Amino acid sequence: MAEDTFKQYDEAEAIKFIRNYMPDNISSLYDDDEILNVIDMIWDFYESEGLLQIPAQDDADDDMAPDYQAILTYVKKMLAKDKLAVVDADDVRYIVEGELEYEKSIGLEDGY
Repeated sequence: MAEDTFKQYDEAEAIKFIRNYMPDNISSLYDDDEILNVIDMIWDFYESEGLLQIPAQDDADDDMAPDYQAILTYVKKMLAKDKLAVVDADDVRYIVEGELEYEKSIGLEDGY
């Protein structure tokens, strides 16, 4: 199932979904590349936490779902290090929340 789900993930659709999720006055501040940069950071977090590994059926654990606060903290830390990033730390939550909602909308809410 995980492989089929990953095939459903579409960065362009994710960006569109996130833009619709964000307040208009904030969405207009950032271009698609800036939103994609944050999406990439979220997926880097998943990888660093082992959330992209396919667990054995016996090892399936409900605690594998991503932790919003941990993701937000990680992305803010990475944005602070990225000298070219222009996403304001106060606005990043909308992108993170939008990404998580997009993942739910395509069936990724049960973890990776």
